[in-house]
Amino acid sequence: MDALRKKTGIKRLRRMILCTALPLLLLALALSYIAWRKMFAPSVQIGSNDYIHFFIPTGSSFNQVSQSLNELKLLRYPRVFERLARLKEYPDRVRPGRYRIHHGMSNNELVNLLRSGRQDPVNVIFNNIRTPAQLAGRISQQIEADSIALLALMTDEAYLARYGISPVAIAMLFIPNTYEFFWNTNAEKFMARMHRETDRFWNSQRLEVLERIGMTRSQAVTLASIVELETQQNSEKPRIAGVYQNRLKKGMLLQADPTLVFAHGDFAIRRVLNRHKAIVSPYNTYKYAGLPPGPICFPSGASIDAVLNYELHDYLFFCARDDFSGFHAFARTYHEHLQNARRYQKALNLMNIKN
Repeated sequence: MDALRKKTGIKRLRRMILCTALPLLLLALALSYIAWRKMFAPSVQIGSNDYIHFFIPTGSSFNQVSQSLNELKLLRYPRVFERLARLKEYPDRVRPGRYRIHHGMSNNELVNLLRSGRQDPVNVIFNNIRTPAQLAGRISQQIEADSIALLALMTDEAYLARYGISPVAIAMLFIPNTYEFFWNTNAEKFMARMHRETDRFWNSQRLEVLERIGMTRSQAVTLASIVELETQQNSEKPRIAGVYQNRLKKGMLLQADPTLVFAHGDFAIRRVLNRHKAIVSPYNTYKYAGLPPGPICFPSGASIDAVLNYELHDYLFFCARDDFSGFHAFARTYHEHLQNARRYQKALNLMNIKN
């Protein structure tokens, strides 16, 4: 009888355990499935866009990354992201950069992307630059490097000496163009990259031409900077370069209006007047013969090539056309030049452009 009761009790206990454990097991399985879903189901929500760029500044911690994601409200399951990130040891592997995050990415995909450091490169573009400060500002808007840090390097005589240039010739270190960078590039890496790109631009063919025309790189870039500001028409840059080459060979003053604008530091000047020509400055090519001490802007590759391959002709003067087309009227004699200049001055007066 006792044995029967014991056997019955055991069966009852088993049924109780089974009845209790089964729901718990099912609950555990359900919770596991939900967690699994939240790890691998779409979590990134960007709205109407297909993707956004997510920036992680240098020195950021995992908590700062999570905070940024939360502030942008990018994740449907932010807590799952944090747990999964810790599981995959991402907090110890935070990598700065610019990441392309797509709508519908799962938390697992996002953690893997950020953990891998696979950045979306930036196309850094700069052209029409007059001063180092302007360049530093333009670059800092596109990569992480700070404008103050960039400008400090561009004006640091000791630092620039390693590249064989001085602050007055800083434009020699840059060829305006479009370059691919990682967003988290700092100031020194940016400068080093520009030096490599400039050396690549000055290939053996250009150096041979430079030697043939009897100019140094500094002289060519300085003249190119004047040509750059004289015209936006690439097609006539070699002709304008030829005018200045003719004047240099004859020992004539360059009388380049852009150098006066640079000397005054007032880039709003549209009409150079006699009072502008009186300024005492080594950049006043109406007073001092030869090229100015250094470039007056950051010339494009097209302007440098125009100097290297300047047009052979006998023009000594040029003046903007009175139709404001952006092209110029060229002259061999001063008398012919005066006629062109008077037509242009009349057109300026009609447009009420006085300075």
